[in-house]
Amino acid sequence: MPDFFDTAILKILQEDAQTSYTELGERVGLSPSACHKRVKEMRRSGVITQEVVLVNERFAGLETSVFVQATLNNQQQATLDAFEKAVARHREVMECYLMAGVSDYLLRILCRDAADYERIHTEILTRLPGVDRVVTNFAIRKVFRRTAVPL
Repeated sequence: MPDFFDTAILKILQEDAQTSYTELGERVGLSPSACHKRVKEMRRSGVITQEVVLVNERFAGLETSVFVQATLNNQQQATLDAFEKAVARHREVMECYLMAGVSDYLLRILCRDAADYERIHTEILTRLPGVDRVVTNFAIRKVFRRTAVPL
């Protein structure tokens, strides 16, 4: 479990992963080398899983988020595994969650527009292993998206 300093470092790095160790140290009250050691240990232990650059979806021409509920024809482990392996191969699928409730999976798809989603629906989603039914919901607009875990 992260202590006070680790938590403070993580809050800063979640906002800007390129913050220097010198700046981290100044902001949390530790030396740069102590910050470096803490960050290195958090990487090693899996607290920090990766560092990424977030690209503006509009820049990529992918302004439409579609939320898809996928129901499989059974919940046998082999079916779940096959679905998860297959869906992970498609870069249009930004997130995939195994659900409890009406559907088996919830997916967030990123696409250009309705026509692009129709292609994804026809060529990808309905061909995934075990898929019995998909229910589609188009997002009207993104109000906000968080990437930082609340600490």
